[in-house]
Amino acid sequence: MRQIVLDTETTGLDPASGHRIIEIGCLEVVNRRVTGERLHEYLQPDREIDPGAVEVHGITNEFLRDKPRFGDVVDRFLEFVDGAELVIHNAPFDLGFINHELKLAGAGVPRIEQICTVLDTLVLARQMHPGTRNSLDALCRRYQVDASGRVLHGAVLDAELLAEVYLAMTGGQVALGLDQAGPDTAAASTPQRARRSQARLPVIEPGPEELAAHAELVALLEKSSGEASTWRQISD
Repeated sequence: MRQIVLDTETTGLDPASGHRIIEIGCLEVVNRRVTGERLHEYLQPDREIDPGAVEVHGITNEFLRDKPRFGDVVDRFLEFVDGAELVIHNAPFDLGFINHELKLAGAGVPRIEQICTVLDTLVLARQMHPGTRNSLDALCRRYQVDASGRVLHGAVLDAELLAEVYLAMTGGQVALGLDQAGPDTAAASTPQRARRSQARLPVIEPGPEELAAHAELVALLEKSSGEASTWRQISD
């Protein structure tokens, strides 16, 4: 089975508002083995990147000025992913941008789903771990995938981490071992977490500056965390 673990970075959150893909990373997995074959491109979006988005991925307009446009690489991209199962975390976000770019490029493929199947690891994680955080960072902690180098988001780095997480999530033995881990591990089971929550722990309230910074970044982190709406519901 051929799978492509895929991630994108963008100028903002909504292609309907004119936002574009500025980085795309694809990593090939065949029969549950990472082959080393990959496709990675930085892309000129022909528009300014939102300042908040730069804070997330660190990619600037100056860096992208001499990079190709999506239309320049679309044929190579479609050839690389054709017939594969795309493995994406929070797939609607990336698919929305990819389909928007395909339309703008006149690629002759109305939707990427016409040539690929899609597996959304956020949906899978929510089924496997209901009621817990299932962002990529949270899953890396749960499955003991080293994400210490992830200071900023990046399409290739995030695809590499997602590949490790996905293989651990679907590998059976890894999940079993982590479910039996001790109370000091991030993979503790829900009942263990419930028992620990009964202990008297100090509550440190955030200050006004921290609350303001959190509110500003919640929407920008929605792509990777898939949990932004939950934060907003809690705060309402």
